[in-house]
Amino acid sequence: MHLFALEAAQQGASSGRLVPAALAGIALIVALITFFKVHPFLSLTVGSLLVGAIAGLPMADTVESFGKGFGSTAASVGALIALGAMFGKLLADSGGADQIVDTIVGRSGPRSLPWAMALVGALIGLPMFFEIGLVLLMPVIFLVARRSGLSLIKIGIPALAGLSAMHGLVPPHPGPLVAIDAVKADLGVTLGLGVLVAVPTIAIAGPLFAKYAARWVDVPAPSLYVTAPEGEKAADGGTAAAPARRPSFAVTLATVLLPVVLMMGKALADIFAEEGNGVRTVLDNLGTPIVALLIAVVVAMFTFGRGSGMDRQAVATSLERSLPPIAGILLIVAAGGGFKQTLIDTGIGKLVADWVDDSGLSVLLLAWVVAVLIRLATGSATVATVTASGILAPLVGTLDTGETSLLVLAIGAGSLFFSHVNDAGFWMVKEYFGLSVGQNIKTWSLMETVISVCGLVFVLALSLIM
Repeated sequence: MHLFALEAAQQGASSGRLVPAALAGIALIVALITFFKVHPFLSLTVGSLLVGAIAGLPMADTVESFGKGFGSTAASVGALIALGAMFGKLLADSGGADQIVDTIVGRSGPRSLPWAMALVGALIGLPMFFEIGLVLLMPVIFLVARRSGLSLIKIGIPALAGLSAMHGLVPPHPGPLVAIDAVKADLGVTLGLGVLVAVPTIAIAGPLFAKYAARWVDVPAPSLYVTAPEGEKAADGGTAAAPARRPSFAVTLATVLLPVVLMMGKALADIFAEEGNGVRTVLDNLGTPIVALLIAVVVAMFTFGRGSGMDRQAVATSLERSLPPIAGILLIVAAGGGFKQTLIDTGIGKLVADWVDDSGLSVLLLAWVVAVLIRLATGSATVATVTASGILAPLVGTLDTGETSLLVLAIGAGSLFFSHVNDAGFWMVKEYFGLSVGQNIKTWSLMETVISVCGLVFVLALSLIM
């Protein structure tokens, strides 16, 4: 019955009705988030209902479409986000993140420090959400800037570039995961291409851009904390407690890279090994995203948890405290899936796909532009990614595996464009660095724009050879 209702609604709705429905839904989401400060979960839900109503879809069917998209996205992406949060919390609580930072920075001279900080930001950003990584990196940035005598901007921008690029381009971060689910891209291939795009992007937006940004804005490192004193409230609501010992750098790095290696192993096996091959079967099983991350969390419980002297209760507490901070992210991501499904079921997605086919525009460029517009309007990289991927999902029928993964990366690059006053990250960086709004725009906002544009350029370059 539901399918017949959908078909009837789609057949009865003209393009003159569907286009206003999509525009009105997106405009409402933007207005609710930007002007009325409504939580993105509620904004995406209300926007989905408005799209269905204007497109002529019965309310019961609109709700069913939203619920279907919400549930499927939560099922496919929710567990990955939760496992990623657990892994990141164990890395932080065990002192493993500090070990990575101290080892890399300790072996760097003044000239190579900005490059070392970019590497630190990328490694910390690989398993951690942006906000958590930012809180962890800030004391390190301040300490290194004070000890080296270099500009805070010259040290800080490379680290932030590594953190931000990983957040927007590389799974298992929420944005890329949602886009992968929406367009049915291969996670392993997207991961490999994401790292390939992220590395040169970080180099340009980090150490190279920081040379110029440090000339425009020269500020000393503020006298804030170096590390949170034991017993002081931490950013996640827990208490900071120094581990008995740190896991070694080699063990920490191996554990951080374990899920990446497993997922990329699966992608390579799918490309080079014949179907039915025993090695490919094993790698396919181990490299399934949820299995790879689950293995990584279990391994981290020993290498990070027990390896740092944490007892069973401390490990359990660390895992438990990792989940409350991501509740909002999970709801936003799932609601984005509901919005995507509403666009598809009303026929709006197919209309956009047909228009793009007729126009001859590059799908990758269009994906970037759509994500940029939503990012500028809402300030949220995640909302930009989930909304843009929903709009562009019907286009993937004509794309092969590699092109679909590049579509995900184009959306991710667009979602990072020009962070400004409606982005929480903008204010976090401004307050931590002690900058004025103008100084923050000259440094952080421009750095985000360089990441976005470079990401697009490298995605388009890869599309020419794939």
